[in-house]
Amino acid sequence: MAGDVAIARLRQYLGELQPQTRAMLAAAIERAQMRGEEVLGTSFLLEELRRGLRPPQAPTVPRAGYPQRLFFTPLTPFLIDDAHGRKYLGRLSRTCLDPVWQWLCRDLVRAEAKAYADEANMLLASGDQNGAEQLARTFQDFVVERLREPLAAARSDERTDRRLSAQIGMRKASEDLREMDAILRSRDALALIGSRLPAMVPALADDQLDSVRTLLDSPVGCHPDVFLHALLVVQSRLAAPWQLIRLAIHAASNDTAARIAQTPFAIALDIVIGDIERMIATIRAALEAGRRSGLAPLVKDIHDAARALHTEIDLAADTPWARRLASARGNAARLLQVEIEGIPGRVRRLLRPRAGYELTQALDQTEVADTEAALDLFGACRTCAGELALSEATRRVQSELQNFFDSGMQMLLDGLRTTGTAERACRQSQVDAAVRFCGKLFGTEYAGLLTKAADVAAKGELKAART
Repeated sequence: MAGDVAIARLRQYLGELQPQTRAMLAAAIERAQMRGEEVLGTSFLLEELRRGLRPPQAPTVPRAGYPQRLFFTPLTPFLIDDAHGRKYLGRLSRTCLDPVWQWLCRDLVRAEAKAYADEANMLLASGDQNGAEQLARTFQDFVVERLREPLAAARSDERTDRRLSAQIGMRKASEDLREMDAILRSRDALALIGSRLPAMVPALADDQLDSVRTLLDSPVGCHPDVFLHALLVVQSRLAAPWQLIRLAIHAASNDTAARIAQTPFAIALDIVIGDIERMIATIRAALEAGRRSGLAPLVKDIHDAARALHTEIDLAADTPWARRLASARGNAARLLQVEIEGIPGRVRRLLRPRAGYELTQALDQTEVADTEAALDLFGACRTCAGELALSEATRRVQSELQNFFDSGMQMLLDGLRTTGTAERACRQSQVDAAVRFCGKLFGTEYAGLLTKAADVAAKGELKAART
């Protein structure tokens, strides 16, 4: 009920804003989305902000940022969610798009950018999507030509390079501009390669491997200005991105690192190892920010890629690839070990016996969900322990948690069985949290048994519980 009242008040407030203010707010939210920032209630806010900006039967008002989106569309397969400033082969961080666009519109092609945006908005408002896309292509070609001079100047003079970075507001901005320039110049070739690939490649093997290799060996695919990004286009279609290394093995007709290094496809190994390093950096940033949800799949992806590099390729220990991989595995092991070793303490703090005023308050569900996410992460580490050098740490943590629940679960049930009305919410929240935690640790069947025992305890049916 309180939530409905708050939504109604927010809807009323947004409806009372001036149309210009509503349009500005909608544009700001969409720019935040394009930068990769999370905005709570995005769909609701945009719907309400755009309500009333046009009569019901009038043509659709183009959403703010559409000309920018159309301009950057060819970059989509190469964008990554990374805000740490590290450059990865052929990749661009989403966070660089908005600063670059602002620089284009403010400094490099101010008049042309305004004309492009105005005309694109008119075409979109009239429903001419194809016309808007063709206009974006023309503007892309114009920008590519105008980028020649500032990129050449930045390459030849360090002070000019620093000045360019300051103007755009990004560290080493010239690197991102060069990447954009290379992709936009290869736009048509990359689109052609993408059109000849399946939407999804479940396993890059046999006939599928042969056909992809033939495509990349074609005059279009093997061109030096296209090849790296063509590999990334292929990788974007793979169900398992690490399978890109199979192209390198296929090209070398051998699985030894020395033979692979002699082929152009050797760069596929650099891409996959770079992916591992990027995923580790993502986990590190999330943990430092206190976010654990959604990290378990990243651990599995790191494991799968590292294991494939070991099992599918004969990596001599003295190769740069082997050293990079060993360094990445070590970084992952140290990072994850610190995290999982803190899990027993988190569980104990939530489920410890309580007394006094503490019994009048239920557990903080945000903290419970965070601990549950940490247990998800632990489960992934336990599964992938061998490849990530976490076997000893996961066994130790598993033993600690097992011992805690062996002795502590009965105490929680007994406390729930004998508790008074005022204390029931706290006791029940602890038991519910314990059931959720056990589901992550020991499986749904075990959690189901605990749920039944908790129901019995909550009803005070002591005799049935003993039975």
